Amino acid sequence: MAVVVRPAAARDRERWVELYRGYAAFYEVPPPDLDQLWHRITELGDLECFVAEQDGEVVGIAHVREFARPLEGDWGGFLDDLFVDPARRGSGAGEALLEHLRALARERGWGVVTWITGADNAVARRLYDRLAEVQPWVTYDMTP
Repeated sequence: MAVVVRPAAARDRERWVELYRGYAAFYEVPPPDLDQLWHRITELGDLECFVAEQDGEVVGIAHVREFARPLEGDWGGFLDDLFVDPARRGSGAGEALLEHLRALARERGWGVVTWITGADNAVARRLYDRLAEVQPWVTYDMTP
């Protein structure tokens, strides 16, 4: 079963909502305002959404945005969210989404595609360890 990765379209909204709710549940956080998030993707364009489609069904989503890398003198892509339907894990959808982002980075001249994940996200980390290099950086969140 081939996986096709493409930009999200209006027809994907209902399935995107299902998958994004699953993503939020996985990380045990309430989902954000999904109308506002979809607006950012489809109208504002500051966040891109790609979907992985298999047998005509959207089985995975990825959100990415461009960011400046002053120290390197270039741009990068930040992968905010990656989620594959639990019933379709191991189908190649996650790898297809990441490889699509790698190709997008080459096309756009990004120096890197970077992301964070939970240290205990063992299933995803097996995939990530095959396709990318874990970094020694520690992340912090500062509340405004």
